[in-house]
Amino acid sequence: MPDTHWIDLAQDRDSGIETLRAHFRGHAYDPHWHDSYLVGITEQGVQQFHCRRQRHASTPGQVFTLEPGEIHDGDAPHAEGFTYHMLYLDPQWLSRELAGLFEHAPDNCILGFGNALRTDPRLGRAISFAFCALHHQESRIVRQSALDGLLQGLTADLHWRRLDSLDPRLPQVALRARDYLHAHLHRDLGMDELAHACGVDRFRLSRAFKAAFGLPPHAYLVQLRLTRARRLLAGGAWPAQVASDLGFADQSHLGRWFLRAYGLSPGAYRSRCSNLPD
Repeated sequence: MPDTHWIDLAQDRDSGIETLRAHFRGHAYDPHWHDSYLVGITEQGVQQFHCRRQRHASTPGQVFTLEPGEIHDGDAPHAEGFTYHMLYLDPQWLSRELAGLFEHAPDNCILGFGNALRTDPRLGRAISFAFCALHHQESRIVRQSALDGLLQGLTADLHWRRLDSLDPRLPQVALRARDYLHAHLHRDLGMDELAHACGVDRFRLSRAFKAAFGLPPHAYLVQLRLTRARRLLAGGAWPAQVASDLGFADQSHLGRWFLRAYGLSPGAYRSRCSNLPD
């Protein structure tokens, strides 16, 4: 990692929420996705990223919000780079909290973000307060109050999305391929096997999948494995075992992909989120 990049990552011991503050110059990270909700605010510089088929440029004070599975990248278009802080909200934690917050929350629905980037000073203050309270491990009452304020800010303009609703814009072949990748993420899959399972040839499958999800199937599978690796590493698993369990060639292979997606090594991530030594 160049000296012009730095990352400060921690995990709240009660909620499991990860908090991150980072600075990047030039290229920050490759296209990837998370299985958490991302809510953050740009502190300094211009934070440029692609998401939802658009290029966004977040400037100081602007809030960015991403749903689980949304592919995004990051880079700094100006020489001074950019700084931001962010929280990773686990969907299960969010569902539990929303159930207590809303007396009549719709069944089988999750919170959706209408916009990936917005100017919302009130929500920005709530994000920053929650980040500081969790990142610096303030007293429990302060952390819980900060998270309550964050939830109220996120749900002020609430959008519900059904869990079982299929996006009509996505072709069925792409959805079948996605489900197959999720079901077999540990295996050394080939495109022939995936295409056969979906009933089409490899070329049609690749075109449909990339059009639907923004990545070709092999790249999507790597990102799927990386999100699972984050969970295992945060639970204290060793990088070498994680690499073996998730179908990476070896620990170095996992490390190269992990660094490109998240900006730090699997060992560094494990030590910061599990409080265990490398």
